Amino acid sequence: MSTSAKQIERMLALVPYLRSNDGVPVGEVADLFGVTKRQIVQDLNVLWFCGLPEAVTGEMIDVDMDALASDGVVYIENADFLTRPLRLNGYEAASLITALRALRETAGGHDQPAIDSALAKLLAATGGADGVDAAEILVDDAESAVHEQLAEALATGRRVHLTYRVESRDELTERDVDPLRLITAEGRLYVEGWCYRAQDVRLFRLDRVESVELLDTPVAEHEGAERRDYATRLFEPKADSSEAVIALHPNALWVREYVDHTELGTDDDGWLQIKVVTGDEAWLKRFVLRAAGNIRVVEPQRLAEQVASEARAALAAYDVG
Repeated sequence: MSTSAKQIERMLALVPYLRSNDGVPVGEVADLFGVTKRQIVQDLNVLWFCGLPEAVTGEMIDVDMDALASDGVVYIENADFLTRPLRLNGYEAASLITALRALRETAGGHDQPAIDSALAKLLAATGGADGVDAAEILVDDAESAVHEQLAEALATGRRVHLTYRVESRDELTERDVDPLRLITAEGRLYVEGWCYRAQDVRLFRLDRVESVELLDTPVAEHEGAERRDYATRLFEPKADSSEAVIALHPNALWVREYVDHTELGTDDDGWLQIKVVTGDEAWLKRFVLRAAGNIRVVEPQRLAEQVASEARAALAAYDVG
Protein backbone atom coordinates (compact mmCIF):
# COMPACT_ATOMS: atom_id res chain seq x y z
CA MET A 1 0.00 0.00 0.00
CA SER A 2 1.36 3.46 -0.90
CA THR A 3 2.23 6.03 1.77
CA SER A 4 -0.70 8.24 0.69
CA ALA A 5 -3.15 5.34 0.82
CA LYS A 6 -1.95 4.40 4.29
CA GLN A 7 -2.38 8.01 5.44
CA ILE A 8 -5.95 8.17 4.14
CA GLU A 9 -6.77 4.85 5.80
CA ARG A 10 -5.26 6.07 9.07
CA MET A 11 -7.08 9.42 9.00
CA LEU A 12 -10.45 7.76 8.40
CA ALA A 13 -9.89 5.84 11.64
CA LEU A 14 -8.24 8.79 13.40
CA VAL A 15 -11.22 11.16 13.24
CA PRO A 16 -13.78 8.95 15.06
CA TYR A 17 -11.14 8.08 17.66
CA LEU A 18 -10.32 11.74 18.35
CA ARG A 19 -14.02 12.71 18.52
CA SER A 20 -14.45 10.10 21.28
CA ASN A 21 -11.24 11.06 23.10
CA ASP A 22 -11.08 14.83 23.44
CA GLY A 23 -7.77 16.12 24.75
CA VAL A 24 -5.82 12.90 24.19
CA PRO A 25 -2.01 13.42 24.21
CA VAL A 26 -0.53 13.32 20.72
CA GLY A 27 2.09 10.79 21.87
CA GLU A 28 -0.66 8.41 22.94
CA VAL A 29 -2.33 8.76 19.54
CA ALA A 30 0.97 8.04 17.79
CA ASP A 31 1.53 4.91 19.88
CA LEU A 32 -1.99 3.66 19.18
CA PHE A 33 -1.64 4.06 15.41
CA GLY A 34 1.95 2.82 15.29
CA VAL A 35 3.48 6.00 13.82
CA THR A 36 5.57 8.92 15.06
CA LYS A 37 4.18 12.04 16.74
CA ARG A 38 5.44 14.02 13.76
CA GLN A 39 3.31 11.87 11.44
CA ILE A 40 0.18 12.46 13.55
CA VAL A 41 0.82 16.22 13.42
CA GLN A 42 1.14 15.97 9.63
CA ASP A 43 -2.15 14.05 9.51
CA LEU A 44 -3.84 16.74 11.60
CA ASN A 45 -2.58 19.45 9.26
CA VAL A 46 -4.18 17.58 6.36
CA LEU A 47 -7.44 17.04 8.28
CA TRP A 48 -7.60 20.79 8.83
CA PHE A 49 -8.48 21.12 5.13
CA CYS A 50 -10.97 18.24 4.99
CA GLY A 51 -14.75 18.30 5.14
CA LEU A 52 -17.92 17.33 3.33
CA PRO A 53 -18.20 18.02 -0.42
CA GLU A 54 -18.61 21.74 -1.21
CA ALA A 55 -17.64 22.69 2.35
CA VAL A 56 -16.21 26.20 2.72
CA THR A 57 -13.91 27.80 5.28
CA GLY A 58 -15.45 27.38 8.73
CA GLU A 59 -17.13 24.13 7.71
CA MET A 60 -13.93 22.10 7.48
CA ILE A 61 -12.68 19.86 10.29
CA ASP A 62 -11.30 22.19 12.95
CA VAL A 63 -8.12 21.15 14.77
CA ASP A 64 -7.08 23.14 17.87
CA MET A 65 -3.49 23.79 16.83
CA ASP A 66 -2.88 26.04 19.85
CA ALA A 67 -3.64 23.21 22.28
CA LEU A 68 -1.51 20.89 20.19
CA ALA A 69 1.46 23.27 20.22
CA SER A 70 1.24 24.37 23.87
CA ASP A 71 -0.02 21.27 25.69
CA GLY A 72 0.61 18.44 23.21
CA VAL A 73 -3.05 17.38 23.25
CA VAL A 74 -5.56 16.99 20.41
CA TYR A 75 -9.03 18.52 20.09
CA ILE A 76 -11.07 18.49 16.88
CA GLU A 77 -14.48 19.96 15.97
CA ASN A 78 -16.81 19.97 12.93
CA ALA A 79 -16.24 16.26 12.39
CA ASP A 80 -19.59 14.80 13.41
CA PHE A 81 -20.02 13.26 9.95
CA LEU A 82 -17.17 10.88 10.83
CA THR A 83 -18.00 9.98 14.41
CA ARG A 84 -18.19 6.27 13.54
CA PRO A 85 -16.00 4.05 11.37
CA LEU A 86 -17.27 3.75 7.80
CA ARG A 87 -19.64 0.92 6.88
CA LEU A 88 -18.25 -2.13 5.10
CA ASN A 89 -19.50 -2.74 1.58
CA GLY A 90 -20.25 -6.27 0.38
CA TYR A 91 -16.78 -6.83 -1.06
CA GLU A 92 -15.05 -5.57 2.09
CA ALA A 93 -17.26 -7.73 4.30
CA ALA A 94 -16.56 -10.80 2.16
CA SER A 95 -12.83 -10.11 2.29
CA LEU A 96 -12.91 -9.74 6.07
CA ILE A 97 -14.94 -12.93 6.54
CA THR A 98 -12.54 -14.86 4.31
CA ALA A 99 -9.56 -13.46 6.22
CA LEU A 100 -11.10 -14.45 9.56
CA ARG A 101 -11.76 -17.97 8.30
CA ALA A 102 -8.14 -18.23 7.17
CA LEU A 103 -6.96 -16.82 10.50
CA ARG A 104 -8.99 -19.43 12.34
CA GLU A 105 -6.93 -22.16 10.68
CA THR A 106 -3.69 -20.70 12.05
CA ALA A 107 -4.91 -19.52 15.46
CA GLY A 108 -4.35 -21.34 18.70
CA GLY A 109 -7.34 -22.81 20.52
CA HIS A 110 -7.50 -19.92 22.98
CA ASP A 111 -8.01 -17.42 20.11
CA GLN A 112 -10.70 -19.34 18.22
CA PRO A 113 -13.69 -18.29 20.39
CA ALA A 114 -12.95 -14.61 19.68
CA ILE A 115 -12.57 -15.30 15.97
CA ASP A 116 -15.79 -17.35 15.90
CA SER A 117 -17.62 -14.52 17.66
CA ALA A 118 -16.41 -11.94 15.14
CA LEU A 119 -17.32 -14.25 12.26
CA ALA A 120 -20.82 -14.82 13.63
CA LYS A 121 -21.42 -11.07 13.97
CA LEU A 122 -20.18 -10.34 10.45
CA LEU A 123 -22.23 -13.15 8.91
CA ALA A 124 -25.32 -12.03 10.81
CA ALA A 125 -24.83 -8.41 9.75
CA THR A 126 -24.30 -9.25 6.08
CA GLY A 127 -26.63 -12.22 5.78
CA GLY A 128 -23.62 -14.13 4.43
CA ALA A 129 -21.59 -12.08 1.99
CA ASP A 130 -21.66 -13.24 -1.64
CA GLY A 131 -18.83 -15.51 -2.70
CA VAL A 132 -17.56 -16.22 0.79
CA ASP A 133 -18.55 -19.88 0.94
CA ALA A 134 -16.13 -20.78 -1.85
CA ALA A 135 -13.17 -19.15 -0.14
CA GLU A 136 -12.01 -21.79 2.30
CA ILE A 137 -8.59 -22.91 3.46
CA LEU A 138 -8.44 -26.69 3.02
CA VAL A 139 -6.28 -28.57 5.54
CA ASP A 140 -5.87 -32.35 5.59
CA ASP A 141 -5.41 -34.37 8.79
CA ALA A 142 -1.62 -34.61 8.51
CA GLU A 143 -1.28 -30.89 7.88
CA SER A 144 -3.62 -30.17 10.78
CA ALA A 145 -1.43 -32.24 13.13
CA VAL A 146 1.66 -30.33 11.99
CA HIS A 147 -0.21 -27.08 12.52
CA GLU A 148 -1.17 -28.01 16.08
CA GLN A 149 2.43 -28.85 17.00
CA LEU A 150 3.73 -25.62 15.50
CA ALA A 151 1.03 -23.61 17.28
CA GLU A 152 2.14 -25.23 20.54
CA ALA A 153 5.77 -24.39 19.78
CA LEU A 154 4.82 -20.75 19.21
CA ALA A 155 2.75 -20.62 22.39
CA THR A 156 5.55 -22.10 24.51
CA GLY A 157 8.49 -20.42 22.76
CA ARG A 158 10.18 -23.69 21.76
CA ARG A 159 12.43 -24.64 18.87
CA VAL A 160 11.26 -27.33 16.44
CA HIS A 161 13.00 -29.89 14.26
CA LEU A 162 11.44 -30.23 10.81
CA THR A 163 11.79 -32.90 8.18
CA TYR A 164 10.94 -30.75 5.17
CA ARG A 165 10.44 -31.67 1.52
CA VAL A 166 12.11 -29.22 -0.90
CA GLU A 167 10.19 -29.66 -4.16
CA SER A 168 12.63 -27.60 -6.24
CA ARG A 169 15.44 -30.07 -5.46
CA ASP A 170 13.30 -33.18 -4.95
CA GLU A 171 14.89 -33.92 -1.56
CA LEU A 172 14.07 -34.24 2.13
CA THR A 173 15.95 -31.90 4.47
CA GLU A 174 16.41 -31.84 8.24
CA ARG A 175 16.19 -28.40 9.86
CA ASP A 176 16.05 -26.84 13.31
CA VAL A 177 13.75 -23.81 13.23
CA ASP A 178 12.78 -21.11 15.72
CA PRO A 179 9.14 -20.35 14.69
CA LEU A 180 8.11 -16.71 14.35
CA ARG A 181 4.48 -17.07 13.24
CA LEU A 182 1.94 -19.07 11.27
CA ILE A 183 0.43 -17.39 8.22
CA THR A 184 -1.91 -18.14 5.33
CA ALA A 185 -1.17 -17.02 1.78
CA GLU A 186 -2.65 -18.01 -1.56
CA GLY A 187 -4.80 -20.65 0.13
CA ARG A 188 -1.85 -22.35 1.86
CA LEU A 189 -0.61 -22.57 5.44
CA TYR A 190 2.98 -21.59 6.20
CA VAL A 191 5.26 -21.27 9.20
CA GLU A 192 7.80 -18.46 9.13
CA GLY A 193 10.88 -18.92 11.26
CA TRP A 194 14.62 -18.67 11.71
CA CYS A 195 16.20 -21.65 9.95
CA TYR A 196 19.50 -22.75 11.46
CA ARG A 197 20.43 -24.59 8.27
CA ALA A 198 20.02 -21.46 6.12
CA GLN A 199 21.01 -19.01 8.89
CA ASP A 200 18.15 -16.76 7.82
CA VAL A 201 14.39 -16.35 7.99
CA ARG A 202 12.58 -18.90 5.85
CA LEU A 203 8.97 -19.73 4.95
CA PHE A 204 7.87 -23.38 5.09
CA ARG A 205 4.67 -24.77 3.57
CA LEU A 206 2.92 -26.97 6.11
CA ASP A 207 1.85 -29.55 3.53
CA ARG A 208 5.55 -30.10 2.76
CA VAL A 209 6.49 -30.77 6.38
CA GLU A 210 6.95 -34.53 6.64
CA SER A 211 7.38 -34.47 10.42
CA VAL A 212 7.83 -31.98 13.25
CA GLU A 213 9.41 -32.52 16.67
CA LEU A 214 9.05 -30.06 19.54
CA LEU A 215 12.42 -29.58 21.20
CA ASP A 216 13.06 -28.58 24.80
CA THR A 217 15.32 -25.75 23.60
CA PRO A 218 13.78 -22.27 23.88
CA VAL A 219 13.82 -20.05 20.80
CA ALA A 220 16.72 -17.61 20.61
CA GLU A 221 17.09 -14.00 19.54
CA HIS A 222 18.48 -13.62 16.01
CA GLU A 223 19.74 -10.38 14.55
CA GLY A 224 17.72 -9.56 11.45
CA ALA A 225 15.10 -12.22 12.20
CA GLU A 226 12.12 -9.99 11.46
CA ARG A 227 8.68 -10.85 10.16
CA ARG A 228 8.57 -10.14 6.47
CA ASP A 229 5.86 -8.58 4.35
CA TYR A 230 4.36 -11.20 2.05
CA ALA A 231 1.52 -9.02 0.80
CA THR A 232 2.87 -8.80 -2.75
CA ARG A 233 5.29 -11.73 -3.03
CA LEU A 234 5.81 -14.86 -0.99
CA PHE A 235 9.32 -15.72 -2.05
CA GLU A 236 12.25 -13.50 -2.95
CA PRO A 237 14.70 -15.12 -5.38
CA LYS A 238 18.26 -15.68 -4.18
CA ALA A 239 21.17 -13.91 -5.85
CA ASP A 240 22.26 -17.10 -7.64
CA SER A 241 18.75 -18.12 -8.71
CA SER A 242 17.64 -18.07 -12.33
CA GLU A 243 14.24 -17.67 -13.97
CA ALA A 244 12.72 -19.93 -16.58
CA VAL A 245 9.44 -20.00 -18.47
CA ILE A 246 7.89 -23.42 -18.92
CA ALA A 247 4.70 -24.46 -20.70
CA LEU A 248 2.31 -27.00 -19.17
CA HIS A 249 0.09 -29.33 -21.18
CA PRO A 250 -3.45 -29.53 -19.70
CA ASN A 251 -2.43 -32.93 -18.31
CA ALA A 252 0.39 -31.27 -16.34
CA LEU A 253 -1.49 -28.47 -14.61
CA TRP A 254 -0.91 -30.31 -11.32
CA VAL A 255 2.63 -28.84 -11.43
CA ARG A 256 1.20 -25.56 -10.14
CA GLU A 257 0.54 -27.20 -6.78
CA TYR A 258 4.19 -28.13 -6.31
CA VAL A 259 6.22 -25.30 -7.84
CA ASP A 260 6.15 -21.65 -6.76
CA HIS A 261 5.35 -19.78 -9.95
CA THR A 262 3.77 -16.84 -11.75
CA GLU A 263 1.15 -17.60 -14.40
CA LEU A 264 1.77 -15.84 -17.72
CA GLY A 265 -1.20 -17.03 -19.76
CA THR A 266 -2.09 -19.67 -22.34
CA ASP A 267 -0.18 -20.03 -25.62
CA ASP A 268 -1.66 -20.77 -29.06
CA ASP A 269 -1.53 -24.52 -28.39
CA GLY A 270 -3.56 -24.22 -25.20
CA TRP A 271 -0.56 -24.84 -22.93
CA LEU A 272 -0.29 -22.74 -19.77
CA GLN A 273 2.96 -20.77 -19.53
CA ILE A 274 4.36 -20.12 -16.06
CA LYS A 275 7.51 -18.43 -14.79
CA VAL A 276 9.50 -20.33 -12.17
CA VAL A 277 12.57 -19.41 -10.14
CA THR A 278 15.11 -22.15 -9.56
CA GLY A 279 18.48 -22.38 -7.89
CA ASP A 280 19.19 -25.70 -9.62
CA GLU A 281 18.76 -25.88 -13.40
CA ALA A 282 19.82 -29.54 -13.38
CA TRP A 283 16.78 -30.36 -11.24
CA LEU A 284 14.51 -28.38 -13.59
CA LYS A 285 15.85 -30.30 -16.60
CA ARG A 286 15.18 -33.63 -14.86
CA PHE A 287 11.71 -32.43 -13.88
CA VAL A 288 10.83 -31.50 -17.48
CA LEU A 289 12.27 -34.73 -18.92
CA ARG A 290 10.30 -36.88 -16.45
CA ALA A 291 7.07 -35.24 -17.66
CA ALA A 292 7.34 -37.20 -20.93
CA GLY A 293 6.45 -34.33 -23.22
CA ASN A 294 3.79 -32.72 -21.03
CA ILE A 295 6.14 -29.90 -19.98
CA ARG A 296 8.43 -27.92 -22.26
CA VAL A 297 10.93 -25.14 -21.64
CA VAL A 298 10.13 -21.86 -23.40
CA GLU A 299 12.88 -19.63 -21.97
CA PRO A 300 15.80 -19.37 -21.74
CA GLN A 301 16.55 -20.78 -25.18
CA ARG A 302 19.82 -22.26 -23.90
CA LEU A 303 17.95 -24.39 -21.36
CA ALA A 304 15.31 -25.41 -23.90
CA GLU A 305 18.05 -26.66 -26.25
CA GLN A 306 19.74 -28.60 -23.43
CA VAL A 307 16.48 -30.35 -22.55
CA ALA A 308 15.79 -31.17 -26.20
CA SER A 309 19.32 -32.55 -26.62
CA GLU A 310 19.06 -34.77 -23.53
CA ALA A 311 15.61 -35.99 -24.63
CA ARG A 312 17.02 -37.00 -28.04
CA ALA A 313 19.93 -38.77 -26.35
CA ALA A 314 17.54 -40.68 -24.09
CA LEU A 315 15.45 -41.78 -27.08
CA ALA A 316 18.58 -42.82 -28.97
CA ALA A 317 19.59 -45.05 -26.05
CA TYR A 318 16.41 -47.06 -26.63
CA ASP A 319 16.85 -47.18 -30.40
CA VAL A 320 17.54 -50.83 -31.18
CA GLY A 321 17.45 -50.35 -34.93
